[in-house]
Amino acid sequence: MDGENALAGRFEAEHPRLRSVAYRMLGSLSEADDAVQESWLRLGRVEPGEVRNLAAWLTTVVARVCLNVLRSRERHPEEPLGVHVPDPLIAAPEGSDPEEAALLADAVGLALMVVLETLEPGERVAFVLHDMFAVPFDVIAPLVERSPAAARQLASRARRRVRDGARQRAAVDAFFAATRDGDLAALLAVLAPDVVLRSDNGAARGGRAVVLRGVREVAGQAVVFRALAEAARPALVNGAAGVVVTHRGRPLSVMAFTVTGGRIAAIDVLADPARLPDVTAAFLAS
Repeated sequence: MDGENALAGRFEAEHPRLRSVAYRMLGSLSEADDAVQESWLRLGRVEPGEVRNLAAWLTTVVARVCLNVLRSRERHPEEPLGVHVPDPLIAAPEGSDPEEAALLADAVGLALMVVLETLEPGERVAFVLHDMFAVPFDVIAPLVERSPAAARQLASRARRRVRDGARQRAAVDAFFAATRDGDLAALLAVLAPDVVLRSDNGAARGGRAVVLRGVREVAGQAVVFRALAEAARPALVNGAAGVVVTHRGRPLSVMAFTVTGGRIAAIDVLADPARLPDVTAAFLAS
C-alpha cells in the first residue's frame, strides 16, 4: 500500500506537466485531462520496477495517447468547420494559480495553436515534445514514426511562426482605443495589411466560423469592436495579450491577438456559447 501511495504521489507531481504536454498536442483541455488519466491507468498495469524513469515514461505514454487521438481525428473528421479555435488558456494579467501557471509556462499563442491544428499528427507531436519540452529528436523519431531529420525540419518550420511577441499588449490597447474613439486611421495603422480575423461562433449563433482577411475587411468590423471595447477585460490568452468580453457577468467572447512588428497580424475569437462558460469560469471568478 505504501508503494502505491508513493507512486500516486509521484504521478500527481508530474500531473501539471503532463497536462501541459497533452493540451499543446490536442488543443482541448478535456481531451488533455483524458490523456493524462489514461497514462495513470496504464501505469497501474505495469509491474513495479519496470519503469526506470517515471517522468520520461509518462511523457511517452501521454504522447502516444495524444498521437492516437490526432490520428483518429484525421480518419474521422467532423463536418468542415472553416476554422476551429482551440480551447484558450486564460489567466488574469497579474498572475495565476499554480495549475494555471503550469499550463501557461512557455505557452504558445492561440494563433499558433490554430496553425498546429493543420499539421499532420506526427509532426505536431514532434514539435510540441521538442520545442515545448526539450525532448531530443532521436527519442521523438520512433514515437512519431519519422526520422530525426524530419522531426527537426518541422520544429524549424513551426518555430518561425511564433516570433515577435514584443509589444503585444500595447498593440491590443491601441486597437481598442482606436475602436472606442471611432478613429479609423488609427485602427488601420495598428492592423497589419494582411491581418486575419478568425471567429469560431458555434452552431448556436447560426454558423460555425467566420474568416476575414485584409486590413479593410477587418477594420470594417470597427462598429462591432466598438460595442465590445467597453466590456473587454484584459487577459492573458495562451500567454499572449488578449481580452475576455462579458455582458452582465456572462462571457460573450475570448479574443486573442498575434502581434508582429508592433502591428496586429491575427485576431482569434472564440464566441461559441457552448464552450465559453468552461474556458472562462476560473478567469471570471478571479
